[in-house]
Amino acid sequence: MGALRAELIAAIGDALYASKICSYAQGMSLIAAGAREWNWKISLREIARIWKGGCIIRALLLDPIMQAFERQPKLPNLLLDSYFQARITAAAPAWRKVVGVAASLGIPVPAIAASLAYFDSYTAALLPQNLTQAQRDFFGAHTYQRLGHPEAGFIHSDWNTLIPGSSR
Repeated sequence: MGALRAELIAAIGDALYASKICSYAQGMSLIAAGAREWNWKISLREIARIWKGGCIIRALLLDPIMQAFERQPKLPNLLLDSYFQARITAAAPAWRKVVGVAASLGIPVPAIAASLAYFDSYTAALLPQNLTQAQRDFFGAHTYQRLGHPEAGFIHSDWNTLIPGSSR
């Protein structure tokens, strides 16, 4: 039981670290989006430096964040920086394990689970929004774009003829 406990504790550490990276990645991306929207002249590297130097945050993780924005001042997301990619990749299996174990035991881990969902959404080539588009088209003829045929543009389908026995 001792080895399993130690393994889970180590996995929780990895999950917390990966979640923390994602929290900063998401926060910095939101600040950058606000800067673009409202023409703020800000430096994300400088924000990390200010936080490190006197704010209540003062996290050691702010040092590699500053370095990431020194390497690439217009970095769209910390998850695209090689340093953070390596850390997330290394932590991902333990992170997934922690979320799975917690869910199977009915233990809520909202921040860890939400950070993993953010990571998965950010790195996924395809997301389930195409199902939402299909539902919107079915109920309100809002159109959708077929993944296998993007050249067709946005289309509308008569879903009642496509789904046997369906009726609105």
